[in-house]
Amino acid sequence: MYYKKALAAAIMLSAAPVFSQAMAQSTNVSNMPASTSLPASPVAAESGDCSKGFLSRFAAAYREDAQPADPNAAPAKRRAMDAPFDSPPFPSSEWQMGGVAAPIGVPDTNNTYPLEKALSCTKLGGWMQRNRIEIFGWVTPAANASSSNFSNFPLSYNTRPNRVELDQLVTNITRVEDTVQTDHVDWGFNISNLYGYDYHYTVTKGIFSNQLLNNPAPNQPLNGKIYGDDPMLFYGDIYIPWVAQGMVVRVGRWLSLPDIEAQFSPQNYLMTHSVLYTVDPYTQTGIMTTTRLTQQWTFQIGVNASNDTAPWNHSARPSLQTCVRWVSADNNDMLYPCVNNWNKSDYNYNNVQMYVATWGHRFNQHFHMLTEAYRMYGRNVPGFGPGGTPGVAGSASLPGTAGEFGIVNYLNFELNPSNMLSFRNEFYNDEKGQRTGFATRYSSHTLGITHWVSQDLEIQPEIRYERSYDTNAYNAGKKDYQVIALLDAIIHY
Repeated sequence: MYYKKALAAAIMLSAAPVFSQAMAQSTNVSNMPASTSLPASPVAAESGDCSKGFLSRFAAAYREDAQPADPNAAPAKRRAMDAPFDSPPFPSSEWQMGGVAAPIGVPDTNNTYPLEKALSCTKLGGWMQRNRIEIFGWVTPAANASSSNFSNFPLSYNTRPNRVELDQLVTNITRVEDTVQTDHVDWGFNISNLYGYDYHYTVTKGIFSNQLLNNPAPNQPLNGKIYGDDPMLFYGDIYIPWVAQGMVVRVGRWLSLPDIEAQFSPQNYLMTHSVLYTVDPYTQTGIMTTTRLTQQWTFQIGVNASNDTAPWNHSARPSLQTCVRWVSADNNDMLYPCVNNWNKSDYNYNNVQMYVATWGHRFNQHFHMLTEAYRMYGRNVPGFGPGGTPGVAGSASLPGTAGEFGIVNYLNFELNPSNMLSFRNEFYNDEKGQRTGFATRYSSHTLGITHWVSQDLEIQPEIRYERSYDTNAYNAGKKDYQVIALLDAIIHY
């Protein structure tokens, strides 16, 4: 089957940076200086030697990236407050903000990965460099050992227990608009495609959704084909520097704005996700504006077709989305309240009303905390009115309001420039069981480490304990708890 071939390819690719690292003169990244991004080593003659073949340059780029970073590299110019964190080891150096490639005034911090380096000698690569177009991606194989034997849900994305999984194979083609300068309009775009098991959670109705929605799988934890493809992002940006202190207008499909957690593997503190994140909206499609009022205040407002629904699908409902982000003058606190989805329509596909806020606090450069809480509900949800069978979600003959709320906290520690530790605790109440299938309260506790072998390879071991309090919700309703150990690798290319 194709997914087995893809998984084998992922495992082979995962060995490439390790092999290259072994060939390098030094693989020690513990001496990397803290910085807002991990800069690649200076392009050595081998990866930039156009007399060599593409594969030789590609392998050479992995070897070069295994070397310590240049300690004398000048930081990129920025028109924003200083970066509050070190990245690596944290997944980002900036306070959270959705809807833009980076907060306005922050330069493009994407690394130059091996594929882009290897392409630099080609006509295509030269054209891309001249036009600031980047291409890169990653593959994420993962393994888990669980106390459950049929389903790990509502843990995500590693829902199938006791197995090796191809979580993600992602390719990004992007141009990041320059919001540091203020003298001209600039533009950007992003096209990101995801293949793997994680498509179960990311699919938008009306965009390749038949592979999930029209393929019942009674012998699997989740319906749909086991592996699928999702064009996760496709949007265009226009940056207008003369509106307040800069505005970005985005048109297309973007990631839902407010979450601490994200769909793409490299953007997370931990490899698994909270229950809170698992069951909330993932993407919206429409038009969004992000306006920087001052260095501390940013305002966002837009309209979309409602959560995880394409505008051309019959389930689309015009919806409002708006957020405000504030950062304290000392850069130690961040507040990010959002109306992530609001309309007056009844429940339709994933049309839930969502109100959410995130608070971040930095104790110092190496230790910070993030806390997110939300309230969601759907109106006139079929099966969730009065009556029904006790303990059976969605069994009422009449529709009704179904709501849920949750809170999650992250404590994040930088152990050294190549290692971080994250401890996540959450409480979630699925009041009528509309989101998870079980009307119960949940708690989960997760401890994980991210180890950067090089800028091209991250390894994330993790252990998690979770419990449901009002009914058995784990292993498809057979247990009230779950213990799971997991490991993944993020191999950038």
